[in-house]
Amino acid sequence: MNNFMTDAINLKSYNLSESDKIIVMYSKDRGLMKGVAKGCKKPKSKLGARMDLLVANRLMLYKGKNLDTICEAKALNTFKNTRQDMDKIFYSMYISEVVHNFGVEDDPCSVEIYDLLYKALERTANAKDKKELLLAVIKFQLKIMQIAGFGVELDTCLCCREQILAENMYFSSKMGGVICEECNKHLAVKTKLHPKLRDFLLAMLQFDFNYESDYDKKATEKVCSVCCELLKEYVQTHCTKKFKSTDIMQDAFC
Repeated sequence: MNNFMTDAINLKSYNLSESDKIIVMYSKDRGLMKGVAKGCKKPKSKLGARMDLLVANRLMLYKGKNLDTICEAKALNTFKNTRQDMDKIFYSMYISEVVHNFGVEDDPCSVEIYDLLYKALERTANAKDKKELLLAVIKFQLKIMQIAGFGVELDTCLCCREQILAENMYFSSKMGGVICEECNKHLAVKTKLHPKLRDFLLAMLQFDFNYESDYDKKATEKVCSVCCELLKEYVQTHCTKKFKSTDIMQDAFC
């Protein structure tokens, strides 16, 4: 009765010995978890490629005192198209790192987060161009922060609590959303947010992840890039851990 089954996505790995690895995963019903993959580095290992990063598996594990042991793994999705494109690799690394940094063991939101992570990695892998890739990342950022309790306020000024309509506004990562122009006279937040960008972000947040709205169709790569960077700063501001993937991305694209 010490064996248990779960679906999990590999986020990180560490060498344990010449042939073994510790795999950090996000599980559909257990949240963030670790497991020992014995012998996975050997050429004829049955675990082998299933223990690569960014692979979704159905696992059988043996419950241990300190670490669980991965006994069997059946690949559910290897997101293979990601591995052929450097942009997709970088953004998938970022997505998985967000889940790793905000995820916890026995997470009460594990099903919701696992499903979002799976959809985001799948959409990233199958993106036909940079715009589709960025749309997947934007939706993921907005929705994961909402689940984590750091939902972005995009409708009402965080200071005066008045609804902001079609007028200039400012975005504060630290405060958690939009500020009207009048209130910002006393705050001097520098990041201006155009009403159309705000409406675009609202649509990305409110619609289902896989739903293609008119905003998805009309958005340009430049709009998506600006919004993605805005949200990346927001995510990092509300996380206590440093992001390594964003440093790699900056080095690669600068």
